[in-house]
Amino acid sequence: QFKLIVENPEKPVASGLQVTAFVEYYPESEEDIQDKLLLLIEDEIVDIPVLGLIPCCYLEIESEINFGAVIADSKMISKEISIANHGSSSGTFKISYDGVVLLNIEPTSGEVDSKSIKTVKVDICTDVPRIIKEVIKVELEGHGCTEVWVKAVVVEQVLKVLGVSCGNVLECINFGPVYFGSSKTEQISLYNETPECMDWVAVLEDNAIGGEMGTDLQRSTDAVLQDLSLKNRTRDADVSTLILCIPNQGTLLPYEKSLVTLCFSPKKFKRDFGVNDSSLKQDYVLFLRFEAVGNKDGYLQALNGTTAITMNHPHHTELALTGSGLPVMLTFNPGPVIKFKDCFLGEETQVLCTLKNESESLPVTFSFRKTAHFNISPEKGKIKKKSAKDVIFSFSPHQIGTFKVKQVVDIIGTGLEKNDLQVLKKKTLHQIYLSFIGVCKSKRKHILFKVNPGITPMISNATGQFVADGTGQCTDIAPVAILKSTQTQIHTHRINRNCKGDALIAFPNDRAASIRPSEWNKKYRTIFTKTERYNYIDPEFSYTDCERLSKEAHKQYYADFISSLRQCRLQKDAARQFYIYNNSVNIGLKPAEGLQSPKISITDFHKEKLEFKMLPLAENCLLTSRKLAAIGSKSSIKEIWSGLSGMPSSTQEKEDCSLTLTPKQLHQILIGPSTMDFGDVCVYSTTAKKLHIINNLLVHIWIQIEIEIDELQQTSPLSQVVPPLTKTHVPIVFKTNTLGMFKRSFTYTINKQHLGHVLVVAKVVSAELELSARELILNPIPGYLAETEFRTTVRVYNPRNHPAEFTWKPIITDRGTAFSIRPVKGFVEAYRDLECEVVWHPGFNSPEAGEFNLRVRKGNTISLKCFAKVTVHT
Repeated sequence: QFKLIVENPEKPVASGLQVTAFVEYYPESEEDIQDKLLLLIEDEIVDIPVLGLIPCCYLEIESEINFGAVIADSKMISKEISIANHGSSSGTFKISYDGVVLLNIEPTSGEVDSKSIKTVKVDICTDVPRIIKEVIKVELEGHGCTEVWVKAVVVEQVLKVLGVSCGNVLECINFGPVYFGSSKTEQISLYNETPECMDWVAVLEDNAIGGEMGTDLQRSTDAVLQDLSLKNRTRDADVSTLILCIPNQGTLLPYEKSLVTLCFSPKKFKRDFGVNDSSLKQDYVLFLRFEAVGNKDGYLQALNGTTAITMNHPHHTELALTGSGLPVMLTFNPGPVIKFKDCFLGEETQVLCTLKNESESLPVTFSFRKTAHFNISPEKGKIKKKSAKDVIFSFSPHQIGTFKVKQVVDIIGTGLEKNDLQVLKKKTLHQIYLSFIGVCKSKRKHILFKVNPGITPMISNATGQFVADGTGQCTDIAPVAILKSTQTQIHTHRINRNCKGDALIAFPNDRAASIRPSEWNKKYRTIFTKTERYNYIDPEFSYTDCERLSKEAHKQYYADFISSLRQCRLQKDAARQFYIYNNSVNIGLKPAEGLQSPKISITDFHKEKLEFKMLPLAENCLLTSRKLAAIGSKSSIKEIWSGLSGMPSSTQEKEDCSLTLTPKQLHQILIGPSTMDFGDVCVYSTTAKKLHIINNLLVHIWIQIEIEIDELQQTSPLSQVVPPLTKTHVPIVFKTNTLGMFKRSFTYTINKQHLGHVLVVAKVVSAELELSARELILNPIPGYLAETEFRTTVRVYNPRNHPAEFTWKPIITDRGTAFSIRPVKGFVEAYRDLECEVVWHPGFNSPEAGEFNLRVRKGNTISLKCFAKVTVHT
C-alpha cells in the first residue's frame, strides 16, 4: 500500500545538493500498517520506518475543576472545562454523574471536531457550607472512561470583631465609668474572614433581651421595679445618641481588617420631680451587631403564600457594650455662698476653700472663670478620686460698692467635636455656680478749701469764696465746658438775645483752647453775655471748601459702596433660601413663615413621634432595631400590588434612581426570599411564587430582574420603580418539561448598580394520585335484601400542583369480575380530591374479590383490591 517515487542518482551527490523521494500511501482497509525504506549510502544501510495510520480522534480533558474557596450565599457559580481533540477526525464524548451534590453540566454529550476545543460548563450551588469533592465520568471516543474531579470549599460568611492590640475575638467592651456629658472611645477591628468582598453595616439592638438603659445595677430588684417612671422614659429614648460607631458601614475586601471607633456618651435620664438622683449612677448594657449586607438569611420569608412575613436575622457578629454614667460630685467647703470681709479700696481679703471630689471612680478636672474684683489661686487643677484640694479665693476691689458675683466653675471632660467625630477634645461637661459677696468701703479724706477768684459754682458755701479741692480731677487739659447758662437770659446782651440756644459755651479762661484749629461750622460764645468768641482758624491746618466737599463726597462714595455690597449679599442670601425651598411642596416659600404653632393634643403627639422616626437617618447615626421595625411597619401599610412604572419617568424618580446607595441604605431594602423553594412541581405545570420587594428608604428605587433561565421566562414584570416606604411583589413563574431536581439562580439590580441574586429550587415530578385505602371491604346495607348491590366509596387525592387525568382499569380473571367503579375516568384538580363509588353486583357465580388499577396519564399506577363480605343465613 506504499509506493516509492524516486530517481536514484547515478553519480555521487556533491556537498550542498539533495535528492528528493516521494512516498505515496493508498490504504485499502481501515488498519494501521508499517513498512520501511532502505537507504544505501555507499557502504552504510539506513532503515527509514514508514507508518500508515487511518484518521482517528485524540481527545483530552482536564482532570480537575477547582472552584476554590467560595462563600455560602445560595448562588449558582460556574466554571468551564475544555475537551480538546488533537486527532485528525472528529470524536464524541459523553458525561455521566451520579453523585450526591447537584451539579448542572451542559452539554452532557457532543462531538468535538478535529483540531478544535469543546467547552463544557459545570455549575455548583453554594447553598450550604461544605467541602465538595465529586467525580464526573467522561467517556471519550478512542480513549475510554476518564474521571474529572470537581472540588470546592463552601464556607460561611464570617465577620469577626477583633481587639486592636491583642487580635483576639471580642465579645464585650467595658467602657467603665464615664461622667454624664463626656465621652469615651474604644477601637476594634472588623475582620472579613471570607474569600469575597463584604458590605457591612452596624445595627444597635435597642430592644434586645438583657439590655439595660440607665439602671443602677447595684440597687435591689425591688428598688428598680418601683422606679417605673425611669423605665417609661428609657423605653422611648433614642439609644443611638448614647453609642456612636465610626464608621457604621463600609466594604471589606477578602481577608481585610478595618479599624472601627466606638464612642460611649452617657446621658442622664431624669426621674419624677421630687426624687433626689443627683448622686445616682446609671448603668448601660447595649448590644451592637455587625451584619453583612445581602446575606441570604436576612431576606423575607413568606408563610404559606400569605402576606404574613417574618424577618430572620442574618448571620452576624454581636458585641456587648457596657458602661456607667456618673454625675459630677464636687463639694465646696465653705460654699456655695462665700462672703468676704469688708475692706477698703486697694486692700485684699482671702477665703480658704476646700474642694472635695466625692466620686469613688473618676478624677475631676476643674477650671474657674475670670471674674472682676476676685482672684482664685489656682484657677484650674485636677482632683483625684476621693481626694480634696485647697483653693484660695481673693477679693481685690477696684471700686467702691457691694459686689454679688456668680462664679462659674467649669468641669472639664472629653467629648466629640461636631466636625470631627473621631477625635476627642476637651470641653465643658458640667458647670457649678458659686456666689461671691464682697463689700468695698471708702476711706475718709481731708478736704482742703481754696479761694476761687472766678466763677461761683452751682454748689458752694454761703459766701461762695471757698471751694472743695481733692476730687482728683486732672487740670492739665484746657477747660472747654458746656454750662447750663444757655438756659437763662439774665446777663445776656440785648444784641445776642436772639442767638441760637445750641451754641457751645466756653469758660472765660479757655483762650488757649479757643485758638486751636476747630470745626468751621461750630461757634463758641461767652458764658454770660453770649457774645461770639473769636475763633482762630489756621489756614495751614484747615481744609478749604473744595477739600471739605471732596472729603464728604469720598465718604459718601464708600458709604454707597458698602451699602451696595450689603444689598447684593442680601439678594444672594434670599436667592439661596429660595432654591433651598424651591420644590413641589414648599414652592419657594419658607415653611411656617409667620405662622403660629398649632396646639397639639396627646394623640397628635404620638403621631408626631411616629413621623419623627420616619425622618432620614443622619450619616453618622446608627441603625437601631426599633427604627428598622418602625420603618418596616410603615412600608407594610403602604402596599401596592400593580400599577407601578417600569422605568423612571418624573424628574424626582430619575434623580432618585440614579443614586449610588450606601450599605446602610441597601440594608433597608428587603428583596426576597433569597431562596424560593417551589417544592414538588409537576412536569408541564405552571406555578408561581411572590418575590417580595420592600423599600424602607425615603427615595425611589429601580429594580430590574435579569432572567436567562428557560424555566422562568414567563415571569413578569422584570422592571419596577418602587416608591418610598412601599411594599410590592413580583410573581416568579416556574414551568419545566424536565424531570428531576432543579437549582438555578437569577440576578437583579438596584438602580442599575447594586447586584443581588435569588436561588430557585424545585423538585420536578410526574403527576401522581393517592388513594384513601388500598383495600376495600364491601358490606351489605342493613335492611336491604341480600341480592341487592353492595356499595362503598374510595377517595382519590391529588397532592400535586397540576390537574391529573386518571382511568380505572379492572383486572379480569377467569371467573370475570362483579365489581364496577364510577367514574371510570376523569380529572382531579390540583390539591383536591374526588370520591369514587365501588359497587359489587351479586350473582350465582359472582366472584367475591376483584382488583382495579388506577392509571394516571403520564404518572403513576395504583392497585385497589376489593372484597365483598357475604353473609350466609342458615
